[in-house]
Order: sequence, then C-alpha cells, then structure tokens
Amino acid sequence: MSQRNLQHEEQEEKEEVTGLVCQEEDLNDGQMKEVTVGDQKVLLVRTRGQYSAVGSQCSHYGAPLIKGTLVGDRVRCPFHGACFNVQTGDIEDYPGLDCLPLYKVDVHDGKVYVSIDKKLLKTNKRVKDMCTVAADIKHTILLVGGGPAALVCAETLRQNCYQGQIIMVTKDSLPPYDKPKLSKAMNVDRDKLLLRPMDFYQQYGIEVYTQKEVVFVNSVEKVAKLSNGYSQYFDQLLVATGCRARPLSCPGSELQGVKLLQNYKDATDIHSCSLGHRAVVIGASFIGMEAASYLSDKAASVTLVGATSFPFERSLGPEIGKMTMQMLEEKNVKFYMKDRVVEIKGENGKVKEVVLQSGTVLGADVVIVGIGAIPNTDFLAGSEVELDSRKTVIVDKFMKTNVRDIFGAGDVTSFPLAICGSQRINIGHWQMSHAQGKVAALNMLNKPTQIESVPFFWTVLLGKSIRYTGYGEGYEEIIFKGKVEERKFLAFYIREGQVVAAASLMFDPAVARLADLMASGQTITKSQAESDDLSWLQM
Repeated sequence: MSQRNLQHEEQEEKEEVTGLVCQEEDLNDGQMKEVTVGDQKVLLVRTRGQYSAVGSQCSHYGAPLIKGTLVGDRVRCPFHGACFNVQTGDIEDYPGLDCLPLYKVDVHDGKVYVSIDKKLLKTNKRVKDMCTVAADIKHTILLVGGGPAALVCAETLRQNCYQGQIIMVTKDSLPPYDKPKLSKAMNVDRDKLLLRPMDFYQQYGIEVYTQKEVVFVNSVEKVAKLSNGYSQYFDQLLVATGCRARPLSCPGSELQGVKLLQNYKDATDIHSCSLGHRAVVIGASFIGMEAASYLSDKAASVTLVGATSFPFERSLGPEIGKMTMQMLEEKNVKFYMKDRVVEIKGENGKVKEVVLQSGTVLGADVVIVGIGAIPNTDFLAGSEVELDSRKTVIVDKFMKTNVRDIFGAGDVTSFPLAICGSQRINIGHWQMSHAQGKVAALNMLNKPTQIESVPFFWTVLLGKSIRYTGYGEGYEEIIFKGKVEERKFLAFYIREGQVVAAASLMFDPAVARLADLMASGQTITKSQAESDDLSWLQM
C-alpha cells in the first residue's frame, strides 16, 4: 500500500468512530436492536438479510425507536406514530420534520461493525437535502396558513428541486410552531416551540409573512389580496388556514378574563392569569381537559364544565372518560357535567362568576373556553373553491380542490380517508396535517401521490399519554384489554364487526402496531379483538 493511501486510511479512521456491535447471526430478518457506538445509541436493523443502522431516537420528541414497530423497511415511533425508512433514515410519515442520521454498516467474518462520522456524534436528527430559490425561475407557490401543513409543503417542494418562489402567509405573530404543546405546557419558551429557526427559512428561500392574512382569492386571475392591501400573484396556492377556537355565545362572554386558546400569546396569558386564581374551564374534550390538567397544580382552583356525562365521551367513550375525570379529581379539579354556561357575570369589566343552566354559580377569575373549532375559510367567499356544509375545503385524495392549481391541506379540509373506503372526513390531527402538506406539494410538482396516512393522535393528562389511531366515528362497541380503572389498557373500537380505531394507556406499542396493520390494508375483526390471544399484534 502506498504512503498516500495509508495516510488517507488513517485520516478516515480519525474522522470515524467504529464499533463491533454484534455477530451476523444475532438478528433475524425483521428484528432490530439498540447498540452503542462511541457513546451514541444506534438502531441496528436486519431486513432481507442486510443490516442497516440509523439514529435510535424519533426526530419528533426523541422517543426510543427500539420500543416501536418494524414492518418491512419502516420503523414506527411508539409514542406519536412517525415512520422512518431504515435503509435511508428518511421520514415517511409524521409528526416531526427531520430524518434520522444514517450510519455505515460493514459485515466482516461474521461480525457486524457500525461506523459514525465524528461530526454526527451527539446528533439524533438530519435535515433532508433541500435546494433554495433561483432568481431566474418565474413561478410562485403561495401557502396560506402557517401550520405544519404549510411548512411540510414548503420543505417537500424544496426537497424535490422546486426553485420557484415560496411565500407563506400566516396571521400568527410567529412562524410555524408546535401548537399541540400549547394546551399541555402553556408556559413554554417561545424559541423552544418553533418548528424551525428563523434562519432556516432564509437558507432555503422560504418567505414567511407573519401577522398578515389573505382576505380574498381571485382564482381566475390567480391573485390573493392581503390584509395590508397588497396583492400577491400565484401560480399555485395551498389553503392551509386551519381552524379557530369557537367562542362562547352567552351574555358576558366579552368580559376581561374570558380566554380562547388559539396561539402562543393566548397560552402564556392563560398561564399568568390563572396562577393562584380561580380557573373555570368550559369544554370536556382535548383542549379543555389538557388545560385543566396543566392548571391543576397552578391555579387556586380548577373547575370544568362539560355538556356530556363524561369527558371525551364521544371520541374515547364513557369508560375512558370516567377514568380521566377521576385522574383530575384526584388533583382537586371539580367537574360539573351534563351542564352548560348560560351567563358570565362580571365586576368592573372583569369575570367574577359563571352561571350554569342547573343554577349553579361558580366563582371565577379566568374562564378558558374549549368548545370546538370553526374552519378559517371566510376569505374563500367568491373564489369558486368548493366548501362543504361545515365550511371546510373539499379536496380529493391528491389534496386538489375543484379549482385548478388550488390545493388544500390540514384541519381546514374534508378529504377521502383511505382506511374508511375513501369516505370524506374532516379530522383535526397534527400528524395528518403534516402528511397532507407533503401530498399537496408532490401533486403541485405533478408527482401523483395519494393521501394514505392512518390517523394517529395523543393527549397528555398529568404526565400520562393516551394514544389513539384509526377513525372511530360511529363505533358500536368498545372491547377492552387490561383494566381501564387500573389505568393500563388497550381499547378496540368496533363498527360492523371490524376494529376501526384503538386507544391505549401504558400499553405501548399496541397503537403503533395497529396503525401499521391499518396502513397495510389489513382488516382486524371483532373476534381478533375479543380473543385472549393477542399474538397477531406481535407485541
């Protein structure tokens, strides 16, 4: 070997850390193992006789992927359902934006070695390669809305060599941020909420207009009018405006101290106004219950008013609802269920009391309203974009509206859900918004791609996560494994003899596994759910 080659090899050795991680026969096809190379945890996977190695933590919130599920070349996060290709490390389903680092694997004499570039040590995520804007390309894509659908759309365009102008318009004061955290941790540092730092947008030529709104779209002339009077021409447009919180419509709802939770400022306001004060939460679904949970050890008292017998009754069922209610009651949250607010009384313009239909009067310093959402589609009046009876944007499986070159994505849309025989539904899931943003981008670039993602969401109460996958609307019965009252269970939602959704607490990775089965098109029968033998779940 020449001196030069020897020096080159020595140089490479210094730039890499290599570890012997296992014997070749240690893993069978379809198995994975967490190994360590130079203090870095690595997910080692064997598929089709070949080894591959990627980062061991989900790029979303850092969950250990070894506790997830592996189907073919795809590993699914046990916590929130994000999926990664183990051959490339690329993210293939959401939530989260980043890919996993991919490491070099060598097999010699029956031994498996993994090498990590020293520059990649201590990193557990990777931004996919992206191009940036080119001044000579005269093409503009306008993204209306600043949530995950718009952001993933922008990133997917740049990942696929689109070099035209990308403009994102959001009425929020911040560029895209992690909205699900707002109701779970209201006092989060602003910079920790941002999905991407500000210089990211500059680097990849994505223009972000904050505190601006599109107020009218002329779909014939392809011009959007903004709230500041400016008109913006577009070649293609994405409607990703999401929904706004539904306000109370009773006397006194305009008083100081009545709060809606829509943005970062609302969350910090609710946090500071509630410290040491009496908080009344209206609404017993996800926003209301998460807010009550968060405030339970911060407010002087927390009271929750709900219209149903139990929280989450329509979505998760009465048994799980009753359990979550007991969890919060143990933290001194008081519940007034099957009741509703008829008036809010004030003093000097500030909230003082909440009057319920039952005649109960609750003392209150702050009132948090979580009673549903209204699609942000008013600006589409006169645009020819078709809306349904709920005022959501109707899109097909390619995220196309009825108007050429106008697409929709996220909570604002009604779309055909693959696992429901393409029944058109509206579903406000963070994960689904990401997926729809990607599909919209690919179809904008004339790369025909259908939305096939399986819904996956979660709620966090007092540090415990309930996970959910599928679409359980209209379920006829629930079959439980484990015991709800012991707060460790798996619930199967049954409709017409099939499992259409599942929820779990302390039962990972069951929900991730069910999402995999649904994604592969498998039918899970009621008799499988009833069986004591859950080996089909491959837990």
